[in-house]
Amino acid sequence: MGKLDGKVAVITGGASGIGEATVRLFAAEGARVLIADMQEDKGHALVAELGQEAAFVQVNVTHEVEVKAAIDAAVSRWGRLDCLFNNAGFGGALGPLEDTSVEDFDMTFDVLVKGVFLGIKYASPIMKRQRSGNMLNTGSIAGLQAGLGPHLYGAAKAAVVHLTKSAALELGEWGVRVNCICPGAIATPLAAGRPDATTEHIDKLRQYMANAQPLGRIGEPTDIAQAALWLASNESSFVTGHIMVVDGGMSAGKQWREQPELWRTPRPIRMYRLNQTTQD
Repeated sequence: MGKLDGKVAVITGGASGIGEATVRLFAAEGARVLIADMQEDKGHALVAELGQEAAFVQVNVTHEVEVKAAIDAAVSRWGRLDCLFNNAGFGGALGPLEDTSVEDFDMTFDVLVKGVFLGIKYASPIMKRQRSGNMLNTGSIAGLQAGLGPHLYGAAKAAVVHLTKSAALELGEWGVRVNCICPGAIATPLAAGRPDATTEHIDKLRQYMANAQPLGRIGEPTDIAQAALWLASNESSFVTGHIMVVDGGMSAGKQWREQPELWRTPRPIRMYRLNQTTQD
């Protein structure tokens, strides 16, 4: 028996990277999954592999009508909506703020923030009528701590974190849960900085980032998919408004080997007794 037997999920950005790993895991755990993605060839190929319990709809998450259509398609096909994973994203604008165009600013926030908002907007009435369901949003450790991603990517992901908490407060009274997963460095085309990244590119990324986390390896898409599975399942039924960090310890602080030698060198503690003078 799967952890998601009988459940219906919509996963944006579901044709590659974290989304693809989550689609595969959800399907293996019994869910019927609608893949919402711009990558038509990859989306159809994944459906052909998974069979009748999967479907694909081409979606640009910045377009309101397309997000609504994807959610409506899942409900029309399978009769309900139990999980929405707002996962679609990209790296956004790069470089100094003074060199960032307003057009690039708008596109970054349209994909990373408006896309999440639209998913919540159109999943909410369905889940409220059911008085059940949960939404997952992909944040980032860059949204929790500055210096771990480009300026606007971090700012947008911080907005996703806050929107998650706010939405959880609104929807909780209908039994709808809203949570956020904040990945660290994950071996995906997005992290490699190129949507067409090959296996060779991803392997180089794994080598380059291996020592950036205390656990000594880069994260894999399946690491995030496993977190999403737990949050989407009944095992997390009392969890909402939660920000789950999955980063191999990257955001915990400076790694042990990088801390001052004085702190890392064992030595006895000397106790000093203070002389106290008592006056009558």
